[in-house]
Amino acid sequence: MSRHSAVNEVLSRLKIETPSWAYGNSGTRFKVFGQPGVPRDPYEKVADAAQVNKFTGATPSVALHIPWDKVEDYAKLAAHAKELGVVLGTINSNTFQDDDYKLGSVCNPDERIRAKAVSHLLECIDIMDITGSRDLKLWFADGTNYPGQDSIRERQERLSESLKKTYAKIGENQRLLLEYKFFEPSFYTTDVPDWGTSLMHCLELGPKAWVVVDTGHHAPGTNIEFIVANLLRVNKLGAFDFNSRFYADDDLIVGAADPFQLFRIMHEVNVGGGFDEGTPISFVLDQCHNIEAKIPGQIRSIMNVQEAVAKAVLVDQSALRSAQQNGDVLGAHEVLMDAYNTDVRPLIREWRESIGINPEPMKAYASSGYAEKIAAERVGGNQAGWGA
Repeated sequence: MSRHSAVNEVLSRLKIETPSWAYGNSGTRFKVFGQPGVPRDPYEKVADAAQVNKFTGATPSVALHIPWDKVEDYAKLAAHAKELGVVLGTINSNTFQDDDYKLGSVCNPDERIRAKAVSHLLECIDIMDITGSRDLKLWFADGTNYPGQDSIRERQERLSESLKKTYAKIGENQRLLLEYKFFEPSFYTTDVPDWGTSLMHCLELGPKAWVVVDTGHHAPGTNIEFIVANLLRVNKLGAFDFNSRFYADDDLIVGAADPFQLFRIMHEVNVGGGFDEGTPISFVLDQCHNIEAKIPGQIRSIMNVQEAVAKAVLVDQSALRSAQQNGDVLGAHEVLMDAYNTDVRPLIREWRESIGINPEPMKAYASSGYAEKIAAERVGGNQAGWGA
């Protein structure tokens, strides 16, 4: 098979979930910026997600965040999604926007508050049972700000106990995904700060627990592809949360800050079989569009990922392997650079035409009239947003 044919096959298999919260208003710690046409409820969020799928051909599912996307009838919401050509995907929990969680949720020293947090996680699994979702994604803001504030060791014990209670309810065909973040909002210690801590807990839990790598959740200079390669090696990489950052968790459009880094990461995913048929890896966007338009922001991110993936698949693995075994340092690097410097946009445009969608998603959406339509229709009510 030619490498161009391989690119087409991988692009056809590559499915990237978009997050419901990316369609709502967001901002910095100082201000949430409103935009015209922003969804007012989960049904309108799903409708916007369906538009991204329509113009990219790559986003057939939308992740929900509870309670941001809480509805009375989840079966009805799932049916609404199906009518629009998408499905409900990952269920994300929220244990960071409640006054009780000031000192933590599942790691809180107060047993009552820990029980409250676990109860919410179990509720999320109930929702998964209704929507048919496979994955429960957990990210905890738990941590401390000052030395001596709490016992680091005991907080890990509380975390382990809470995770075990949650894992016990995970169904046979469901997964628990544990995300890590090295700081923020806690500044002295974070209870799940790195891939090692996440992996340690996942290994303790069992085969249905997987590590999530968020590309924005690392200190500057972190070799993320090294982390990815190792998690793939032990078959514990469950999901990617795609975004980009210059300094911390900036939540920018994926590939915006360092497209070469995104390529390097996707190269390791490809080498490790992450794009193969039946891959366990879930690819999800996780970003907030503070100043850019919501739907085009998602479309741009999907295009950036597709370009990085296409370049990764174009790497001449035979030549790379030969150069590596012969100790040809510059030759091996040149193989990667040749693939990275390839303009894959014409190839991707051809692939889009082959599946019956417009080869220029951004232009196609801009001329569709959808943005003007929702701006005119979505008047009144409360716009969705994370309320910072």
